[in-house]
Amino acid sequence: LSKQKAQRYEAVKWVLVFAIGVCTGLVGLFVDFFVRLFTQLKFQVVQSSVEECTEKGCLALSLLELLGFNLTFVFLASLLVLIQPVAAGSGIPEIKCYLNGVKVPGVVRLRTVVCKATGVLFSVAGGLFVGKEGPMIHSGAVVGAGLPQFQSISLRKIQFNFPYFRSDRDKRDFVSAGAAAGVAAAFGAPIGGTLFSLEEGSSFWNQGLTWKVLFCSMAATFTLNFFRSGIQFGSWGSFQLPGLLNFGEFKCSESDKKCHLWTAVDLGFFILMGIVGGLLGATFNCLNKRLAKYRMRNVHPKPKLVRVLESLLVSLTTTVVVFVASMVLGECRQMSSSRHSGNDSLSLQDISEDVNSSIKTFFCPNETYNDMATLFFNPQESAILQLFHQEGTFSPVTLSLFFLLYFLLSCWTYGISVPSGLFVPSLLCGAAFGRLVANLLKSYIGLDHIYSGTFALIGAAAFLGGVVRMTISLTVILIESTNEITYGLPIMITLMVAKWTGDFFNKGIYDIHVNLRGVPLLEWETGVEMDKLRASDIMEPNLTYVYPHTRIQSLVSILRTTVHHAFPVVTENRGNEREFMKGNQLISNNIKFKKSSILTRAGEQRKRSQSMKSYPSSELRNMCDEHIATEEPPEKEDLLQQMLERRYTPYPNLYPDQSPSEEWTMEERFRPLTFHGLILRSQLVTLLDRGVCYSESQSSASQPRLSHAEMSEDYPRYPDIHDLDLTLLNPRMIVDVTPYMNPSPFTVSPNTHVSQVFNLFRTMGLRHLPVVNAVGEVVGIITRHNLTHEFLQARLRQHYQTI
Repeated sequence: LSKQKAQRYEAVKWVLVFAIGVCTGLVGLFVDFFVRLFTQLKFQVVQSSVEECTEKGCLALSLLELLGFNLTFVFLASLLVLIQPVAAGSGIPEIKCYLNGVKVPGVVRLRTVVCKATGVLFSVAGGLFVGKEGPMIHSGAVVGAGLPQFQSISLRKIQFNFPYFRSDRDKRDFVSAGAAAGVAAAFGAPIGGTLFSLEEGSSFWNQGLTWKVLFCSMAATFTLNFFRSGIQFGSWGSFQLPGLLNFGEFKCSESDKKCHLWTAVDLGFFILMGIVGGLLGATFNCLNKRLAKYRMRNVHPKPKLVRVLESLLVSLTTTVVVFVASMVLGECRQMSSSRHSGNDSLSLQDISEDVNSSIKTFFCPNETYNDMATLFFNPQESAILQLFHQEGTFSPVTLSLFFLLYFLLSCWTYGISVPSGLFVPSLLCGAAFGRLVANLLKSYIGLDHIYSGTFALIGAAAFLGGVVRMTISLTVILIESTNEITYGLPIMITLMVAKWTGDFFNKGIYDIHVNLRGVPLLEWETGVEMDKLRASDIMEPNLTYVYPHTRIQSLVSILRTTVHHAFPVVTENRGNEREFMKGNQLISNNIKFKKSSILTRAGEQRKRSQSMKSYPSSELRNMCDEHIATEEPPEKEDLLQQMLERRYTPYPNLYPDQSPSEEWTMEERFRPLTFHGLILRSQLVTLLDRGVCYSESQSSASQPRLSHAEMSEDYPRYPDIHDLDLTLLNPRMIVDVTPYMNPSPFTVSPNTHVSQVFNLFRTMGLRHLPVVNAVGEVVGIITRHNLTHEFLQARLRQHYQTI
């Protein structure tokens, strides 16, 4: 039966992973469809108005029309963020925190995904310099978290009795799959999505998860591709449009024999572009960090309406800049003749037509186009295609101005309270920079063999790498988006150089925003110098613990006065236990539990010493001496009693008259609390909520038993202790926590190096790590807080001072 159960569990997991991929693809489809619809509507109205007003001289009216559209859309996006504040921004920092093991309130709720998907649609259509790719990752993660639960807090009526996946670990796996599906849908890059989830997201990864995440990403790409190809081209099942962002096909025209996509000589330029991209990215991050700090001080404390006004101000500025720059700063450039030459490739023709159809001719005579308006008066994806594939040139002045304006406005926009991604603005900014480099090399150095599209792509990679500092996943995403495997090496080198250059100055943009929120994110590893510290240096010595048998009164008091999520279950080593046992059921139960656990350990030790002739431990030495084999069972009780009453001497080198002094380490301040296991706060609250207890006159066997399904029924939101109505419970009743505690959690010795503690915490996805000494007594506990960079640094300074 258990094997069948395991197989069913696995099969359900695969089905759900596929469902998450399909749903994420549909969310992407929804966003894409409406962004396209609203943008086309807006540009059609405004463009016809501009063309009319060019002759009549009423351009101010066209500007007002554009402002009307943009401000309305941005206002709606801001309102949605007011409903669910966590929907602001790209959502990648929040998902990164969630996958690292930090619970961000409301980050994976249904309401969040509704506000996020609808909000990003309005903010992109509203002409802000934001992308829809980052929010897709967040939306996918929310779908991953919510779908396998089959219940929702926002829609309380949706409730199925679905007992699987009621644990944080399962939920985290599905969120990893959802985030990967979001990337896959955004870029049409399933392998890139899987690697993104592995590199940026998950702290805890296993082999089986890789395959499921890739399957989920494939499902998302397949769904989006199927529906988009059908809706846009009417050719269902042709799969022409893999992702929301399509870079088109990079191909030299057949008439130009000299042209190569890239040559070995270009690699040197790519490395230099990587360095510049890293510097520009670091500048972008530095400016954005200062802006974010300013917002935290001056905008966030004020009424929520101020945030909406800030979004509207950014929208107003962006619209005026775009309009004025397109009308005043553009140059009229000659159309390229390439579209008249015959092309064999159908997809290349499509791209060529797409590129040429998005050319804007504002104020320009026939057969010429306005290069600035072509970049600004188009959806961002079209502008990227223009920079990658438009064979007609953009003047260096136009590219420089476009880059500067886009850089500053994107930096200002990222962080306002609308859902916004950063991938597309960074790609567009970088593509302008790359195209500028290609122009300069062609015009001033005379390198004719250069293919401008390659330089635009490398510039986009350099700038994006400098901002977000991703390496392997971004390389694969860009290769999959271009469908050109020969670009692997230049993209990889550029991204590595950009990351190293940027890391010299500051962190990636997502890490900066995580730090600004004060989230205790665990890095991949600790610094080398941290190994000077041991577990005893960083643990929390002041424990709040519970006994195996505890009165309800005590439990309620502990839960109401602390915020800990887990408590060690201990018994105390008291000298006067015999007196306690005489009349007190509670104490006697605890001592019986302790005796049985020691007896089990003693038997285990005896077996071990007989089989291996090993030297038995000090605690159980008299249990395991030779005479024990000939002993009769009744005498065990006395022997155990002696053991319980014996005071251990953990430090035999200390004299009996020495009293613990302030200079002692925590280890030396030996606390006699025998450790039996860990119990979670949620478990204790559930036990109280269900009235699981027994009275002093009864034995603990009379306490009702809860199954695992009953214990996890309220997942993921267990009731709060302050909301429970405990009037029906007698405070003198006793709760036996032993059947529900984890009797064998991961533990470390006080002498363990911090790097080992850290690796155990990271790889096993722990939240609590008890520190247990040589004789099985708990002396402290380590939580995430004790492993954050700031805390470890402070302890290291203390360590140096005591030396």
